[in-house]
This record gives sequence, structure tokens and C-alpha cells, in this order.
Amino acid sequence: MLDSDLLSPARILAGVRINSKKRLFEFISTTLARKNPELSSREIFESICAREQLGSTALGNGIAVPHGRINGTDEVQALFLQLIKPLPFDAEDGNPVDLIFALTVPTQCTGDHRKLLSDICERFSDPELLEHLRKSTDANEIWQLLSSAHA
Repeated sequence: MLDSDLLSPARILAGVRINSKKRLFEFISTTLARKNPELSSREIFESICAREQLGSTALGNGIAVPHGRINGTDEVQALFLQLIKPLPFDAEDGNPVDLIFALTVPTQCTGDHRKLLSDICERFSDPELLEHLRKSTDANEIWQLLSSAHA
């Protein structure tokens, strides 16, 4: 799941300050577009918001996987954020979210997209991993945790 093309230390941000879900989605959109110029931050934002309107992408235990489908690309893009202060996210368990794994996937990427989301859900079901991710202080440390964790 976490090969260097999908997630690397450059795509991990620790200690992020965000004060609302909308600001989070804006931040994700502009950051992903900056890292891949073929993507439009507006299209990413609208796609993530449209998906979130279908139901919360919070998994529970303080984890969310906001994602959206994007036209004109054939690559999955990812970004991992560790928030300083958890955000309300309409999670089924009622817990706010402080660990975010954001994705954009090509419009035509249906089966692979589901498999990727399933892998992410499995990966983040480990309470010990979550504890370590929350205590980490930098992107390289988080990368080491994510790349060595077994789903």
C-alpha cells in the first residue's frame, strides 16, 4: 500500500494546524495540486466535498480518509496529515479526527480504489500504530511507522 510513489516523507505533514473540515479540504486540495501540477486544486476540493456529502469518510478512532475521483489523471495521489488539534468529522463513533489519509484517484479506478481503501482501513485498525503516529513529531518518523506497519 505505501510504496514510494503513493506516499513518501514529502507527502506527510506532522503537526498541522487546521480549524475546520472545510479548511482541511482546502489545504489537502492545494497541497496535492502543488505536488502535481496536472491536478486542479478546485477539482480536488469539489471532488472531496462531493464524496464527503455522501457520508463521512471518518473511520473511527480519530482516522479519516477523505478522497475524491479526478478526471484527466491516471495516478493515485496521497497525502498524510497529523493534526495538532482533532477536528469534528461526523464519525460514527463520535470521536474527532486527528490522523488524515487523503487520496485522489482517477475517475476510472474503481476496483483498485476499493482495494486501496480496504488496505488503508486495515492498516489503521492497529491501536498501537495509531498511538505511535500521534506521538510522532516529524514526517520521517511517521513514514517509518507507516512503511513498516503490516496490514
